[in-house]
This record gives sequence, structure tokens and C-alpha cells, in this order.
Amino acid sequence: MNEPSRESRHPGASLRQWLARLESTNRLVVARKGISLKHQLAAISKHFDGAQATYFPSPEGHEIPVVSGFMSQRSWIAEAMGVGEKDLLKRFREAADQPLKCQEVEASQAPCQEVILKQADVLRLLPIPTHSEHDNGPYITAGLVIARNPTTGIQNVSINRIQVHSGNRMAILMLPRHLLAFYKEAESRQQALDVAVVIGVDPLTLLASQAVVPIDHDELEIAGALHGRPLPVVKCQTNEVRVPASSEIVIEGRLLPSVRELEGPFGEFPRYYSAREHREVIQVDAITHRKSPIYHTIVPAEMEHLLLGSIPREATILAHLQRSFSNVIDVHLSIGGVGRYHLFVKIRKIHEGQPKNVICAAFGAHYDIKQVVVVDDDVEVHDPRQVEWAVATRFQADRDLVIIQGAQGSVLDPSTTVGQDFGPGVVPPAHMQGISAKMGLDATRPVVYHEHVFTRVRVPGELEVDPETVVQSNARIDWHTGAVSA
Repeated sequence: MNEPSRESRHPGASLRQWLARLESTNRLVVARKGISLKHQLAAISKHFDGAQATYFPSPEGHEIPVVSGFMSQRSWIAEAMGVGEKDLLKRFREAADQPLKCQEVEASQAPCQEVILKQADVLRLLPIPTHSEHDNGPYITAGLVIARNPTTGIQNVSINRIQVHSGNRMAILMLPRHLLAFYKEAESRQQALDVAVVIGVDPLTLLASQAVVPIDHDELEIAGALHGRPLPVVKCQTNEVRVPASSEIVIEGRLLPSVRELEGPFGEFPRYYSAREHREVIQVDAITHRKSPIYHTIVPAEMEHLLLGSIPREATILAHLQRSFSNVIDVHLSIGGVGRYHLFVKIRKIHEGQPKNVICAAFGAHYDIKQVVVVDDDVEVHDPRQVEWAVATRFQADRDLVIIQGAQGSVLDPSTTVGQDFGPGVVPPAHMQGISAKMGLDATRPVVYHEHVFTRVRVPGELEVDPETVVQSNARIDWHTGAVSA
């Protein structure tokens, strides 16, 4: 069986090509065999997170290896896309704006269907880790959930946490987005919603899965645009869902109507646990995979998790703001704000009061955003120390603070439930979850100011210093005479 043909100009064109690149540049470590899937694998991955990816051969005796952390630096993601870091958002926006239709291939040309198992046991076959201390069992954390709109047939791709309850049943958390809308439509007809959970895709497809686009925009088409050619896909064996043909593992199943099972607690991206609640259920129908597949897991709340969520959001938010404000230059969802809640916006300020308009527009860009800081064009929004400096020297709370009460926020932010009393142990109803206050800070200097009051201190030539030309290599100082010798 042959790989579907594709151009290799992107370092991240395939998962295995990217892992080989990381290995060859000392950015991947190999753990010893037999690492425990319960906590130990996640602990080791977390230790190396942001510095090196981790590869686990034969974890707990499984034949299938596990990899984690291969997208855990912003610069790595840009490298996988074949662009410089400064062009990362621009390239992603271009792909989102100009998607390419997928190329459907036959099963014989799809590596993900080299092995087909109609009566598979998920827990026995796959090395699924239990990550955090209080997680209620093993979780699939890097599975692309692909489903078709029951009305239009257009697909949606998302990453959802999935707790594996047994060999053929899994509970899934669906936030109020497109997948849940598809499910609600199918459930209203008392129909199951066919899904595929795809584990182990190339970096570009993984990133595209997190694009923030309107409903009925297939994220696999954005993946194709990132690759520079249509993404090869194949029809599942038991349903009509199309999946990336070069995937490592595909779990085929159905989201059952009117069925709920307990899921959680689970350590989520805000670095807190979400509650145990009744969730929708996937019935597993089949598993297909490569002959020697690799299982990908994302350690929750660590860099791979945060960056995969933040970068596509940044691209969407930047485009949203620039449609109304041409002088918005850059945005950044800070890692300290878990890559979701705190947004820094850089503008070339031309009018007093404009930062407040930008703040309000940013809150409308995505409901997860809880805090917005607007800074001038001399502040690097990707450096939290510079943003804090701008707040410290250009912000006054009595005139520069914007507060919006009672807005929709993230249901995974535990502070949103404080003060809500629905009775002991009672979970707030869905329409009351995630009620949040929003805060905006105008940390910009005045458009007009006296002399050098708000001029940033700089030393002429500081950015042009070349250490190789101004430093004596291997120099030694005689501390009695002050003389320097080579």
C-alpha cells in the first residue's frame, strides 16, 4: 500500500517526516520500554515539554508506541509550516481564507486502512494514558473528531476529550460549537451521528483542526491549503465520514441519541479539573490503522495543548479586528492566560478612545476571551514582560479600565461558577455555565504628549550589537594589573 502522493516542501508534511526531523535535531527523546500508561508517561512528557518531544516504545507492553509534545514550541509550528515565526499567523489566515477541496482516494491507497478491525477493543488495542492525578480513567486527548452535518453533509473537525469507559464505549465532552450542533440535529431526529476519531496526523492537519471558522467550513480543506495541495482523504469502513488517508489510527463509531454516561473529572487546559457530569456517548464500530501505527497523546494544559489552541485563535482574532481597525498590527493569546483567556493587542494608535473600541471588538471575537490589554506599536505582544511594563507605565484604572459584567465566558473557567448556588452538589444548567466578567486595559500612551515623557528609553545601536565582533574570545584578565591576554 502506497502513501498518497504529496509535496514535501513543508517539513511537517507528514507525522513521521516531522518526528524524524525532530530526532535529527536533538528535539526528540526516546524513553525506555515499559513506561506505565497511568501517570508516568504523562509525567515524563511534561518534564520534557517545550524542549523535546517524547517517544515511548512499548509502553506497558503495548506494541503501539506513543509520542507526545511534537508541537510544543511556537517556532516548531512555524517551522512545520515552512515559514518564519513572524509569518505564522499570516500563513494560517491565508489557508483559512483559501481552503482546498480534499482529494478522495481508494482504501487501497490509504495507509490508515492497512489494518481493519470490526470487533476491536479500544482499551486492549490502544495505549491510552491516564494523565493527571484525579482523572477518572484513560483519556484520548489528541483525537480529531470528524463528523458530517446531518443537513448539509459538510464535515467538521475538532479535538474533544474522550474518556474510554470500555472496549467499545467512550464518553465525550462537546462544548457549544459545531460538533454539538450536528449532534443536536441528529438527536432531534432520534438518529445517531456518525463520527471518526482520528489519532496521529501530520502537524499541519493537527493545527488546521483548531481553526475558528463558521459552521460548514471543513477544517480538512484548510489542512490542504496549509500543505499546498488537496489533502488525501478516504471514506471510513462503517460510515460516510472522510478521514485523512495518512492517519495512524481511526476509531469509527456513532454518537448515540438520548444516551448519557458519567465523564470526568479531568484535568483541563486552565490547569484545573472539570466536574464529573453526564456526557454524550460514542459507540465504537471499528478501528482501522497502519500496520505499525504511532499513538499521539497531548498532555493536558502543557505547551502542545495550549499552542494548538491559541495560534489558530490568534489568526482568527487578528483578522476579525483588522476588518474594523486597519491599525491593529498583531495579537497574542498569552500562555499565562492558558492560551485562551488573556489577549494582548498591538495597535498603531491614531485616536484617543480607539483602544476601548478595540477591546470591545476583541470580546466579540471569541467568548473565551476574559481579559484584553491594548498596547502601542513599540511593545512586543509576545513578550509578557513588555506588556506588563506597558500596563505599569501607561495605564490608570480610573480612566483606562473597561469592565463588562455577566457575559458569556468559558465553561471550563472554574471562577465563573463562584457565587452561583443551585444547591449542594448540583451542577449549574448549561445556560448558566460560564457566566463571566470581562476586563479590558488600555495600556497605550497618549497620541500627543509633551517632549519625551512617553518616549521609550533606548540606547543607539543596541539592536545591532554583534557579539562575535565586539567580544574577545578566550580572553583572560589579570586581576592584579587589569591587563587582558588572549
